[in-house]
Amino acid sequence: MSAEVFKKGLDLKHVVAGDLARDYHSDLVQTIRLNDFTYKDGRVSVHLAKEFGFCYGVERAVDYAYQARKKFPDRTVYLTGEIIHNPHVNTRLRASGIRFLSDPSESIEHVTSTDVVILPAFGVTIRELERLISSDCTLVDTTCGSVLNVWKNVRQYARDGYTAVIHGKAQHEETQATASQARVTDNGRYVI
Repeated sequence: MSAEVFKKGLDLKHVVAGDLARDYHSDLVQTIRLNDFTYKDGRVSVHLAKEFGFCYGVERAVDYAYQARKKFPDRTVYLTGEIIHNPHVNTRLRASGIRFLSDPSESIEHVTSTDVVILPAFGVTIRELERLISSDCTLVDTTCGSVLNVWKNVRQYARDGYTAVIHGKAQHEETQATASQARVTDNGRYVI
């Protein structure tokens, strides 16, 4: 048996739309956006950046996490770690009953075939993915398309004998996941 993997959502986008709006929509921010990204009150002006909020990859990841919780209400749902580095989002996910494998009381060894594991927007290492697949759990892969594109390039560099230069914090999950892609060949190399 092999793990079931969802990469294109769980067909519940319409079901979770209200929950996402409730948890993350702001009438004030919407008003500021509609007023040329400016809010004025007397002598005070607030200017909101035009590029504000979640990037498309994070929006997709959070949406998939909400869909996973709805689709599997009676199953244990885990995240490998924070879905994004945003305390509000992670608090909301915990409140919905999603558990974090990065918590001291949790471990990837606890995952069983009846569990659901959500992979974050910045992905997981090849080793972590292999361990999860071997548990036969259901996977909800929210890895961002931009991250996947970087991984594709890193793998190609490794096959071509080049050293991949990875810009990031050495212990950050995305950096670790990206570095693992260089190891697809025995001579794959990278520098962080």
